[in-house]
Amino acid sequence: MSIGQALPAQTRQEAVERSSLAQIGDVDIDDVLDYVHADLKRLPDHMELYRRYLRQRWDVYELDFTQDVVDWRTRMSQEERDAFVAISSGFHHGERQVEVELPVFMLGGTEEAKIYMSSQIEDEARHTVFFDRFYREVVALPGSTVQEVLDASYPYVSETFVGPFGLLAYQADELRRDPEDLAARTRYGTTYFLWIEGVLALSVMKITLTYCRTRKFLPAYYAGFTATCRDEARHVQGGMRFLRDAVQSDPSQLREIHETLRTILSMNGAVSRRLALEALGWTPEEVRRLMIRQLSMKLSDVGIDLPSDIQQMIQRIEPELAGG
Repeated sequence: MSIGQALPAQTRQEAVERSSLAQIGDVDIDDVLDYVHADLKRLPDHMELYRRYLRQRWDVYELDFTQDVVDWRTRMSQEERDAFVAISSGFHHGERQVEVELPVFMLGGTEEAKIYMSSQIEDEARHTVFFDRFYREVVALPGSTVQEVLDASYPYVSETFVGPFGLLAYQADELRRDPEDLAARTRYGTTYFLWIEGVLALSVMKITLTYCRTRKFLPAYYAGFTATCRDEARHVQGGMRFLRDAVQSDPSQLREIHETLRTILSMNGAVSRRLALEALGWTPEEVRRLMIRQLSMKLSDVGIDLPSDIQQMIQRIEPELAGG
């Protein structure tokens, strides 16, 4: 049962804001996605986001995957398991990549931004451990270390992971040379905060968590990944604040956002192996509309206008996903 469409929107948002890890399993993913967008027009400052982090941080080791193991082994079909692992593996690797690369972006920020960003790095580490536990205890991938489990899940990663995350690695190398280069920071921020977190990650969350809630499967995964989505609300809001402030301080940064989006959208969908998400209840057209909506809402809420060629590219988005 959802926290509920019968309850007022403000009440649902308060439930998302205040739920403990034990309570968040009763929260509907749609309410969390609404929570992500609730502050995008206002965009909280970094210290407000840091205070929110302190209230909302959770212990990944409090999750009990016992029922998830039963669901995975006896209730889910092989097609469902294959689709679930394929779509989640990008998240597994994405969290780890950002955990080790985000410090480079942090170096060029204000002191307030650095304080907040330290909390996001801790979030990413926690999310890495969450997926490590899920793959180790539920999926039963081999490995005695975090790296060994990452290696075991890599064959399941969609090729779409290579495009945006390869680009992000290249942009992180740019920042290592000069962490205060605003244009390099804007390019990194567009790829990571807008596309990877704002579109791909939230779409993966919507797909997998809707499946879990509808089928009543994987309760610990649902609770942990819903808490992860709530963390992403802070990340997306902080990232979109950076992009908005960058354009306001230097209007030429809008060109960097546009060119980065052209690159990302040109790569989108260039795959030889497609994810079969129908087993999770999603058609390619539904995934495509979900991705377009996630991108369009972020841009609209923050007030980033797009030229006609990028608008046309967005309408041709292919429903291929990698999370992070």
